[in-house]
Amino acid sequence: MKNSVAIFILFIMTFSGAIMAQETAIIPVIPYPMNPELLDGRFTITSQTEIIVSPETRPIGQYFSRLLAPAMGFDIQVKEYPRTEKKTGCIILDLIEDTTGVGPEGYKLTVLDDRIVAGAPSLAGVFYACQTIRQLLPPAIEKSEKVPNTAWAVPGVKIEDRPRFPWRGFMIDCSRTFQSMEYLKRFIDLLALYKLNVFHLHLTDDQGWRIEIKKYPRLTEFGSKFAPRYNQQGGYYSQDELRELIRYAAERKVTIVPEIEMPGHCLAALASYPDLSCFGKQFEIYPFFQGPNIQENVFCAGKESTFEFLEDVLDEVVELFPSDYVHIGGDEVSKIVWKKCPKCQARIKAEGLRNENELQSYFVRRIEKFLKTKNKRLVGWDEIIEGGLAPEAAVMSWRGMEGGITAAGQGHDVIMSPTSHCYLDYEHDKISVEKAYSFDPIPRELPAGKRKHILGLQGNMWTHIATNEDAVDRQVFPRQIALAEVAWSPADRRNWKSFSERLKTHFSRLEARGVKYFSDEPGK
Repeated sequence: MKNSVAIFILFIMTFSGAIMAQETAIIPVIPYPMNPELLDGRFTITSQTEIIVSPETRPIGQYFSRLLAPAMGFDIQVKEYPRTEKKTGCIILDLIEDTTGVGPEGYKLTVLDDRIVAGAPSLAGVFYACQTIRQLLPPAIEKSEKVPNTAWAVPGVKIEDRPRFPWRGFMIDCSRTFQSMEYLKRFIDLLALYKLNVFHLHLTDDQGWRIEIKKYPRLTEFGSKFAPRYNQQGGYYSQDELRELIRYAAERKVTIVPEIEMPGHCLAALASYPDLSCFGKQFEIYPFFQGPNIQENVFCAGKESTFEFLEDVLDEVVELFPSDYVHIGGDEVSKIVWKKCPKCQARIKAEGLRNENELQSYFVRRIEKFLKTKNKRLVGWDEIIEGGLAPEAAVMSWRGMEGGITAAGQGHDVIMSPTSHCYLDYEHDKISVEKAYSFDPIPRELPAGKRKHILGLQGNMWTHIATNEDAVDRQVFPRQIALAEVAWSPADRRNWKSFSERLKTHFSRLEARGVKYFSDEPGK
């Protein structure tokens, strides 16, 4: 079966009414392309095949060659030739000027008997064309060792494709459970495979501070570990490790967005530097279920030293991460201690604020003003709306769609990530693959003129329950794959029956990469 191209092309001829207006063959690609057409024939990659590149596309060609080599058992040569020279027996990766039908991240792909031609107006588009070629190959291409006696055939197709949304994200919580650098890299590989382009790292919370800040060494010396009596492992990422991760992600057209939680969810920082709290007492870092889920103690908004500390931290964060966005959290901030704190109450009075909600807004606005001096945009969870949004803040709407509707209505950019469809720590009987697939990030009630503010969607994986990497895999996959199609494919092209059939071939891909995905089948 491995050698049969038929298993990789699902010749499902169907009329699907509103979804597809004409009879068509379904190719096993996820996310489903905008305009696919099945052609006769196929192109077989052999040791004589060449990847033809321009100087600009050479890095993508080299990446693609490295990607294919382990399973194929041979290296595909990457070469430059003049565009006027017609080549056969090759895969051509080219930048094109014509953006008609594909936009800035889209691509055009043609697979013929004698060559594959992939063209796009951007390097991202060329990269995504390579991911489509990858998915058209047998699933064994994902294996890390040579697969003998396999015909590496790509079916004949003609595709024009582009993403529906510019923000196609996934968040992993590194604070409550620390993940290895190797695991994060594997995640990036999987995001790239499904054309996801944002990897949101939740680096700080009550359960641990996971990013090295050179000016404040206790954040990782002390704040990256649980109190000894819990006998649980912690960990953190050095700045050099994060630079390598960022480089690795950028090669795969994935942007890493860092999250530094404030003014709440900051126990690890307060335990490291108690003076950042309102009353300066000693704190203990505890596993998620060993203490309050929401801490009363938060950063003191009345002390100038709090803002000096956070600006110092963000100085190092923005130096590391080239992302346009920095996520500051802003969710589930208890106001109990602020109400008791003389310094916070003095700040409310001095700034003419009405209450503690407006004090949080003051806090967020002040951080946004600082980030703007670094040419960064602030994004936060939808609680940052309370007390008034910072002028240019983007909102990640998690408590349903309402926060996103409010923010977009006010002209703010929004990433939709509601618990109803996008919280992958929820059990599969609460959010099934089909339910995740049914999600539409654009609410019907949002006026047409405001819909441009919906940047896209994001799946979130909080690791307070799934405390090992296999468990994280089972929570995330295949639901994040469903969300990937929601984020990329046109709404009128999405079809659950088609997706569920295509997904069957992708289970083999996940298995080849060692992913412990969730399945209803016995033994999975």
